Amino acid sequence: MAAPAPAQAAASVSVVQKTKKVKKKKSWSQRQQVAQKALQWAKKKKGSPYVYGAAGPNSFDCSGLVGYAYRKAGVKLPRTTGAIYSGVGNKVKWKDLAPGDLVFFYGARSHVGIVSKVKGGKVHMIHSPRTGDHVRQVVLDSYRKQTFNGAVRPY
Repeated sequence: MAAPAPAQAAASVSVVQKTKKVKKKKSWSQRQQVAQKALQWAKKKKGSPYVYGAAGPNSFDCSGLVGYAYRKAGVKLPRTTGAIYSGVGNKVKWKDLAPGDLVFFYGARSHVGIVSKVKGGKVHMIHSPRTGDHVRQVVLDSYRKQTFNGAVRPY
């Protein structure tokens, strides 16, 4: 059997292309809604105990809290701090932080929190700090700025 004529081949390709679903990029407003939803979930968990390896709903480690909050907002993140940092492509500088951004501290991306507020040069985050502590909101002080190791925007 002979191969289809070039015009026939082009027509069949265009039909295939028309059926392809194109995923539209969300607007800044839509992305901010996702960030706000994640923050609402994180704020609901204030007071929950830190438990190493826990990812909710009643206890959390740092990456567990971040993953839980964003999962509730419809965004799936990798499980560990390092995997989140390397897996989310949209990197953010300290001066460009916005609510919902994920901030990383110390050597090998060993701690993560969610920026909850940026106002008057002060940056606040919600995080699950360490064993014996609980989920809480803090102001990022000079020590945190010195140990800042990067940020990502997962929304």
